[in-house]
Amino acid sequence: MRLYKKEGNIVQILSFPNENAEKGDYLLIEDAEAQKALIVQVIDIQFANIPGVLEELLRSLPDGGEIIQGEDVDPLEIAPHITYIQDSRLLICKIRATVEGGESLSPSSSWLPSRSQSTIKRLPIPTLLKLARVDGKLPIVLGTTKEASLLTVDASALDGRLNIITGKKETGKSHLSKLLITALLHYGATVVVLDLNGEYAGLGMTADGKRNAYYNKVHVLTPSQNFKVALKQLHLNELMNILIHALHLPGTSAREFRRIWQSLRERNALTLNELGEAIRNWHCNQNVRDALFSRYYAMVNSGFFTDNMAEATLLEECLSKAKDEGGAIIINLRDTSTIDRQIVVEYLLGKLVELLSSWRLRAVFLFAEEAHLYLRETYWDDIVTRMRHYGIFTTFITNQPDTIRENIYRQADNIFLFNFTNEHDLETVSRAARVDAETVKSIAMDLPPHHCLVLGKIVKDFPIVVKVRALDIKTMGETRLFFKNTS
Repeated sequence: MRLYKKEGNIVQILSFPNENAEKGDYLLIEDAEAQKALIVQVIDIQFANIPGVLEELLRSLPDGGEIIQGEDVDPLEIAPHITYIQDSRLLICKIRATVEGGESLSPSSSWLPSRSQSTIKRLPIPTLLKLARVDGKLPIVLGTTKEASLLTVDASALDGRLNIITGKKETGKSHLSKLLITALLHYGATVVVLDLNGEYAGLGMTADGKRNAYYNKVHVLTPSQNFKVALKQLHLNELMNILIHALHLPGTSAREFRRIWQSLRERNALTLNELGEAIRNWHCNQNVRDALFSRYYAMVNSGFFTDNMAEATLLEECLSKAKDEGGAIIINLRDTSTIDRQIVVEYLLGKLVELLSSWRLRAVFLFAEEAHLYLRETYWDDIVTRMRHYGIFTTFITNQPDTIRENIYRQADNIFLFNFTNEHDLETVSRAARVDAETVKSIAMDLPPHHCLVLGKIVKDFPIVVKVRALDIKTMGETRLFFKNTS
């Protein structure tokens, strides 16, 4: 390989036919005299566009599609050299770092290596990870790289971070999120999963239905079944958030509700029946009463609210247990209507903030699948900024990257990107601050299923393609098929 051109942080390298390089590979351009080296990553491969090659290709075509009879004469034996030139390639590479003194890495790309004296060689991924110090005391094996070496990252790189797992359908997003969740459980973390399709209920079981090491750490809570809340447990602000943001209660009616609530609290009568009676007998405008009744019946019909305190304490018990031993609370939102889903999520997030702000919980890793379906718009900013300071560290999982707002991509610390063929989706993901658009668009488009481009702090900003390892966990939430048993 020979260094050909450098423009900004893009380096072009001439590669000859016997030198194999693929997208995603890392190369080391060493300048012995300067005692420096550039770490570059191949993001695209093109044929070397050499003047005269096109003409030579045209000359080599048979005339009019007919086979020319005769014998090729090559007295100077230049034909093999021409073939060699025709197959030469141009590697478009992105500069990732500069190595100084053989060990120290810096993101600088301001120096220029010698074109004539530099040597170029492949940089194995294990060597790169060692140089970048991608290791740690809490290892998570994500899978294998193209070189069949293991990619091991540190669980602490997820701590206090905002993560996004995205890719088109059936590429392995949920599988990766389960891998991360089980790894966090292994290290005693508290995890809350907003499970839209009931996919995570089998985390505590092996593929053949036996209990695994996480069985006692996984708690599945289904709203209106084993996950309910009593009015006495709720702070007024939490209930107002549900009424205003999930049930869209107008401001005038909200003011009346506050008065009703205070009246009931003074009488120690915070029950569903008393609330219904109080609305019925309250002196107010009929439109206000109708608005309050419609929200009241929405609350009653959701089945999420109860007057039985014995039914209403399971969430805190599970969180308390998870705090001591580590555990995952799976909020099973399958078969829950959109309104009920919003009510549950509003309550859950408010409860987590309350527990975290009073230090009854240390921190929570929140995994939100298809979060755009149940989180109100303003919660996006809230979760990634304010709640992060309380100790809620979120991982968004979606196959619709354009539903996540741009300011979230800007703040994302780690992105796990699976295959996308739609350029609009890739354009959206490329707005993330920790990655360049060329890398995303070029590499992610060619990723096979179950292969993931890992970006961000977890790999010290060295994008690495990994085949996510298999998990022995019972698969849930499979797509129901009509022709499943047809051969």
